[in-house]
Amino acid sequence: MNSINRRSLLLAGLGAAGAGTLAACTGSSSAPTLVSPSGAPVAAAEKKRTGTGRQHKVTLTAAPATVDLGGGIKARTWAYDGRTPGKEIRLSAGDTLAAELANQLPDRTSTSVHWHGIALRNDMDGVPPATQTAVRAGSTFTYRFIADAPGTYFFHPHVGVQLDRALYAPLIVEDPREPLAYDDEWVIVLDDWVDGVTGTPDEVFAEIRQGMGGMDMGGDSGSGSGMEGHDMHGMGDMSEGASPADSPAASPTTSASPGGMASTFMLMGAESDLLGGDAGDVKYPYHLVNGRVPTDPAVHTGRPGRRVRLRIINAGGDTAYRVALGGHRLTVTHTDGFPVVHRQTDALLIGMGERYDVLVTLGDGVFPLVALAEGKDASGMALVRTSSGRAPSAGVRPKELDGTVLTASRLRAADDVRLRSARTDVVHEVRLTGGMMRYDWAVNGKRFDMTDPGADPLLVEEGQRVRLDFVNDTTMWHPMHLHGHTYQLGGSGPRKDTAIVLPKKRLSVFFDADNPGQWMLHCHNAYHAEAGMMALVAYRA
Repeated sequence: MNSINRRSLLLAGLGAAGAGTLAACTGSSSAPTLVSPSGAPVAAAEKKRTGTGRQHKVTLTAAPATVDLGGGIKARTWAYDGRTPGKEIRLSAGDTLAAELANQLPDRTSTSVHWHGIALRNDMDGVPPATQTAVRAGSTFTYRFIADAPGTYFFHPHVGVQLDRALYAPLIVEDPREPLAYDDEWVIVLDDWVDGVTGTPDEVFAEIRQGMGGMDMGGDSGSGSGMEGHDMHGMGDMSEGASPADSPAASPTTSASPGGMASTFMLMGAESDLLGGDAGDVKYPYHLVNGRVPTDPAVHTGRPGRRVRLRIINAGGDTAYRVALGGHRLTVTHTDGFPVVHRQTDALLIGMGERYDVLVTLGDGVFPLVALAEGKDASGMALVRTSSGRAPSAGVRPKELDGTVLTASRLRAADDVRLRSARTDVVHEVRLTGGMMRYDWAVNGKRFDMTDPGADPLLVEEGQRVRLDFVNDTTMWHPMHLHGHTYQLGGSGPRKDTAIVLPKKRLSVFFDADNPGQWMLHCHNAYHAEAGMMALVAYRA
């Protein structure tokens, strides 16, 4: 999510990859002194974490790979250890994770690993150049931290739009005193896929960053067009529709609206009432569940009557999913790793970066687990099989998708994780700005500057109760993710690290400043973040 091109000058001066080499942000002489990502307050906070003394060692090799998406469809991509999703990491709360990243990506391609949702020490957060220097091609770097909060998490790079390749995998932190009773578990990773099929994520970004003003409008596209500030996703039928032919590398296609607008990757006509209108920017040829296309789905085999915990992760770049299991009701137990007051529903809406845990008691038969690409007229699918029988078709739409659809706003935090009552010490307004015309996504009207990440931060001090007021001035929804913390939605809503902010709406969240350092706050649409919809939440030294 940080452009290598924009960082090249800075990184050249930072030298070899590693954390702890970055001093506190400086800026002008009058700028506040910030806690360094590897400073004494960070070390002190790490000592307070409850650890088991056990260490879990893994090696992650990021390298080019050809992955099998099922049905004979193969895609050339970048992956961890040659697979998608990457191999799950599972440890117990309080264990120390020691993960060595080996960067075997093409020459001059730097990368990192961000541990999404984990409240870890700041210099292990994996965000170049704010918390570490990017790991250069041919180099290694070891992330080492205590994972003390149980929950469903995942990991991915925080460089450019690498998240929209195959560089992601689940991270499950088990609770040694697990209060839930269930028989089996199934980790479900959702993803929208373009890499190695119709193009690469970098090619996608290169096109869409031009915005509507940079495309062939078939006439005058200047400021006098009257379309400034509008996302323009209603201009003709240009939704994704059916997947391309089952070919190892389908050729890019260029579509055009009646007005003459031509595009290879930009999506038009994606609309969703649940998302407040505009549903997404990017045309994806496939939507995957656990790395498989619907015509050759992943299968969970179980027995009727068994209770299964589903850990659902949206690792997508630009797609919210409406998820349902045909013939079943879902009982929501957690979101973003934290328990909620249990709530039953037919389906769930899951934005990019969000995770939900649900319990389901399996019926007798073969059932589709469908991830509907919200507003995009496409879907992913997996199967649950508890007996013999014919599998449903790849395009099946279970009635549950049109039943009750649960969103985070309807959940309440469980009593044991709800924030205590406290006076709010500091309030930051976080205005989400920009649009498709110029593709100028930003926070408070300012695109994030990766050459000076500490400029104009949202300042907090250790021990404060902080309120963030997200004000969405745009005509598109944004899943806003805060690193290193979980916030609470309103006074009693769920504890989350990623929350959907609907267009033209306001969302207030609260968190305790108990993890010193410099932390990113950004939209988890990979392309919005890369365009500049990021800010830094920084602790004053």
